[in-house]
Amino acid sequence: FELYSVDRCDFNSSELNDIEFIRSEFYNKLEFARFSSSLGKYVGYTEFGVKQANYMNSQTSYIEGLKAQRETYCLNNVGVDYQVA
Repeated sequence: FELYSVDRCDFNSSELNDIEFIRSEFYNKLEFARFSSSLGKYVGYTEFGVKQANYMNSQTSYIEGLKAQRETYCLNNVGVDYQVA
């Protein structure tokens, strides 16, 4: 059994307005919840994921930190990634 998270940035240009930070939560290779900076909250995909998403969404400081990842994580790396692509 393995629980893990995957962070990624989705973008089509170097402009910040279309960059999206996504954190996917997995258990045994099945994605059960996902945070999207576009939505600003977690969404659950399984019964367990819905419960976890509701709990994580209630943790306002955690959610605010994830929202900030769009600028700190994605923006700092988009220039490098965009040039390589």
